[in-house]
Amino acid sequence: MTVGSAVPVPATHLDVARDAEPATRKANEAMAAGLAFGDMRDFEAAQRGLIAPVPDGVVQSQNGTVLWNLGEYAFIDGELAPATVNPSLWRMARLNLANGLFKVTERVYQLRGFDIANMTVLEGDGGLILIDPLTTAEVARAALALYFAHRPKRPVVAVIYTHSHVDHYGGVRGVIDEADVKAGKVEVIAPAGFMEAISGENVLAGLPMMRRAQFQFGHLLPRGPRGQVDAGLGKAIARGTPGLIAPTRTIERPVEDHTIAGLNIVFQLAPETEAPAEMHMFYPELGVLNMAENACPLLHNFIPLRGAVARDPRIWAKYIGDAIEMYAPHADVLIGQHHWPTWGRAAILDHLEAQRDLYKHIHDQTLRLMNKGWRPAEIAEAIDLPPGLAERWSARGYYGTVSHNVKAVYQRYLSWYDGNPCNLHTLPPVPAARKFVEYMGGPAAVLARARRDFARGEFRWVAQVMKEVVYADPDNREARALCADALEQMGYQAESATWRNAFLYGAQELRHGPVRMPPRGLAADTLAGLSTDIFFDMLAIRLDPVKAAGRSTTVNWHFTDRSEQLVLTLGHCTLTHRLGARSETAAASVTTTRTTLDAIVLGRLKVPEALETGALRIDGDTTQVAALFAMLDPPSAMMFDILTPGEGRS
Repeated sequence: MTVGSAVPVPATHLDVARDAEPATRKANEAMAAGLAFGDMRDFEAAQRGLIAPVPDGVVQSQNGTVLWNLGEYAFIDGELAPATVNPSLWRMARLNLANGLFKVTERVYQLRGFDIANMTVLEGDGGLILIDPLTTAEVARAALALYFAHRPKRPVVAVIYTHSHVDHYGGVRGVIDEADVKAGKVEVIAPAGFMEAISGENVLAGLPMMRRAQFQFGHLLPRGPRGQVDAGLGKAIARGTPGLIAPTRTIERPVEDHTIAGLNIVFQLAPETEAPAEMHMFYPELGVLNMAENACPLLHNFIPLRGAVARDPRIWAKYIGDAIEMYAPHADVLIGQHHWPTWGRAAILDHLEAQRDLYKHIHDQTLRLMNKGWRPAEIAEAIDLPPGLAERWSARGYYGTVSHNVKAVYQRYLSWYDGNPCNLHTLPPVPAARKFVEYMGGPAAVLARARRDFARGEFRWVAQVMKEVVYADPDNREARALCADALEQMGYQAESATWRNAFLYGAQELRHGPVRMPPRGLAADTLAGLSTDIFFDMLAIRLDPVKAAGRSTTVNWHFTDRSEQLVLTLGHCTLTHRLGARSETAAASVTTTRTTLDAIVLGRLKVPEALETGALRIDGDTTQVAALFAMLDPPSAMMFDILTPGEGRS
């Protein structure tokens, strides 16, 4: 039976990954014919300076668990892309297989292909400076071990976080000891706002972001020509143990000049660009400009699919422009914390100017059409990159896309609302889906029409319509199968690694359902690094208003290890707090340490145990404190439904 026929699909079809449809083959062949695949300069740059590859392509934990395995990508073994992979994305997937220890220039080395990001090593006079120690301790430790296998073993005297995403700081405990930081032997440097940015993305909205990141990165997809082939910025995100050591120094002024381990480093803050807290660096004696993650050889995200605050491409372009003026005339090498370097001043200038114009063009053209009254989806379909950018490999949408970046610009300026009052108060997805399907003649009629459209290659429309049938009737196996098939073909055509992963993982969940995982709380390092202000905001978003109905109280908190106090107030089913205050009429006063409260929130310590040992002391009505904790939701299960309505949302 051919997919797309009007014959009912057998139930077993739901579990089958399909081949590329004729329309997908045609689309990918057109892509292959339209770009300069004979240009091999990026392949030469990606291999330049290789000293040694990742040993066996594998990183394991102490108990033998495989945390990183480049062997999973052995199927990426030639220039010709299979029909199930966009040929442009296949090219990037091949480039992102470059791995190991690389010499960039004298005293500058990079460890690539251990994780989605790079770790950069600067050889200072007084020791090593490590920049962005990857995502987890295990891979960072393995990367540094490879460096030491080929370079003198010298002490690490500084770690620099270029920005506030976990793949750029999470592995820090694999390369330095916190005791050395506290003793002043190792400095940890980050841009202004670093800890606040981590709190927002990883704490308050951390759980739904982790769930959505499964679609962006394809963690749970099989590796292969019909599965995950790449993540755009690199192969994938390494597994293992993420951690955090708080900065001992933050860069506060727009430009700061410091000497670290005998090396002069010029820091340029670039906030609200690729991350809320980010910075570039120039190393004058080395002739190296490090643009962190703001000038990768691809189109980046203005909002990633995992979710984030909308980034500002206008100011992003401005900071690239400032770097061009201040540093490009003096730079011989351009590096970033993903991908490969660029050598030569002319090439550096060309790349940075193209990146600057790429972000500014999408911003400006979106605003131009917004001012004509166009809607987000209309603008996303209308805007193409201009000649000079469209054909550049370094402007291709392997990670971000013009389409969803346009919508991010619209959201930043005009919000989610497109201005049409018909869209202001629509029905929720499930009742709306049921009405749509009813109006369209019922599920059987919709499926029959959708199969004909699938056969014509109208996969976007089929997915859009089948989504309604699935939400109206989540148990309709034929609708789930056809929706999965449509998403799969869209994935096979996608040039963006993140779009491919999202489409293919959506198809996988429709066929097999979400993988059920236990609730996942915050990492202890992240929790300990939170300001007390953000900590209590985190507790407030867990308050169940049903359990809090009719209750009101005030509790004083005193944290002896931080010399902090605050007043916590419950009223109107809402928790609020005032840092640095104390109430004389509080129902109870709690004296403890943040370390103790962290342990209670992590489930490592029970309140009665803390009271018994004296780690927690409550003066006043002890029942008020116990009642507050009882009103909090338990940690949520991360694997909430996305492709189907989920429980309690009918």
